[in-house]
Amino acid sequence: MKLARTLQLDISDENVFEKPAPSGEWAISGGFEFSNWTEGDLKGKARQAFSNGWYSIESGGRASFVGVCNITEPELEHVRRTLAQTFVDHYGAPDIDAAYPVACEEIDQMRSMCEDFEDNTLLMVSRTLTELGVEETYRSRGPQDASLEAFAVHGSVD
Repeated sequence: MKLARTLQLDISDENVFEKPAPSGEWAISGGFEFSNWTEGDLKGKARQAFSNGWYSIESGGRASFVGVCNITEPELEHVRRTLAQTFVDHYGAPDIDAAYPVACEEIDQMRSMCEDFEDNTLLMVSRTLTELGVEETYRSRGPQDASLEAFAVHGSVD
């Protein structure tokens, strides 16, 4: 199974996102955060998060790049539960039972996309606001000589 982890290839995310995601956190598109946005919301660092920020499940931060890598079943279950709890704590879900299937759907969408790529492939997201809502497009860059492990931390850092 594959999912993506956030990457900080340089310090630019520290400057462009209100809450930059550290390298190594599990990530999804996170377009749900912008579902009710209008042009008036697209200002400053919020605009940058909207335009090209991946959503980090652990911290709720944003990253410009993610890298495809393997995820174990226990890790996957942990990120499902973490995202479901985030939906309850920050996005108005009534309880974990209601939030869990939605979290699984968000993560499964990202997993499905990642399965099409080799490990260490870099992914980028671009969003635009249309009359029908948020439109996302994705770009990829194939793996280079350096593996994802050079950028992403796997497991606990404690």
